Amino acid sequence: MTAAPAPIRVFQVATGNVGSEMIKRIGRHRDLELIGVHCYSPDKIGRDVGELAGIGPVGITATGTVEEIIAARPDAVTFHGVFPDEDLYLALLGAGINIVTTADWITGHHRNLNHPHPSGRPWTEIIDEAAKEGGATFYGTGMNPGLNQILGVVASADVADIEHITTIESVDVSCHHSAATWREVGYGLPVDEPALPGMLRKYTEVFADSVHMMADAFGLELDDVTFGYELGACTKDVDLGWYRLPEGSLGASYIKYVGIAGGVPRVETHLEWQMTPHTTPKWDIKGCYITQIKGDPQIYQKHMIFPAPGVDLSNADDFASIGMTVTGLPALNAIRAVVAAPPGVVTSADLPLRAFAGRFKTS
Repeated sequence: MTAAPAPIRVFQVATGNVGSEMIKRIGRHRDLELIGVHCYSPDKIGRDVGELAGIGPVGITATGTVEEIIAARPDAVTFHGVFPDEDLYLALLGAGINIVTTADWITGHHRNLNHPHPSGRPWTEIIDEAAKEGGATFYGTGMNPGLNQILGVVASADVADIEHITTIESVDVSCHHSAATWREVGYGLPVDEPALPGMLRKYTEVFADSVHMMADAFGLELDDVTFGYELGACTKDVDLGWYRLPEGSLGASYIKYVGIAGGVPRVETHLEWQMTPHTTPKWDIKGCYITQIKGDPQIYQKHMIFPAPGVDLSNADDFASIGMTVTGLPALNAIRAVVAAPPGVVTSADLPLRAFAGRFKTS
């Protein structure tokens, strides 16, 4: 009988919504061993990370410097902050440490466009260069979560001739209790606020990355990826407890990123988001991921996500944990494949199918 491979030693960055859930998940993941957690908030540094995640002490104390991460010599760092920390990435990659991140990165297209490096060089090129020099690998799944484009590619496995593909994320986003995030997106601002479309695009353009990644997997060269939107205005004041949405403000949105090839729409990603059902217009939120492929044969696939038996969805924390799990697990499950991958920047199109496989319960 072949012995099980040694677990991958993981140092995690951030203990927000996704990070806290991933601390719980790493503890039960047979491939992984959590050896440290890096925090940005001074009030978290020095505390037991289990207590930060709400599960009681686990014997690991939160640290706050890059030097402490490097000194621990982890096989991989998982980054679960909302926004990337490129300086941290470069330091770790230069030290030969692999990185898997859920933060706003799938191909790097969005970062290159909206957050350019002061030198004018693409961030993708700079990070790829640092990774290769350090002999490390960098992989991003994207937030919100990074499952969308993987499902689109997998759904095409039995299609001989693709004419058009659309992936749709149709979700109630009120479970993501991050007021700072939603202020950045523009939820709660009047729908006639001139800056709103630009805010939505800047925050969600990582989904344009998903269009680019799918097109790459399909061997399709795109001429352009366009952005379109519809805004849902709140029909009354809405108080979610952790966030307020005044009447007339943005409470739902429908966003489209459309990949054009040869002047024809070919690859699309749609985001059907609802913070409250009390909007006009409103959309039929299905709480799932949908892939539609026009071709031979034609495909309609729903990826439904349900809680484990015994989970009480009336409990806000339990409800939110499902969304955080769906966001973080594609990254955690891919870590072993990322560690084994060649140095440089890789995407989901570069990893083997087993990188996305779940794990059977062992005890």
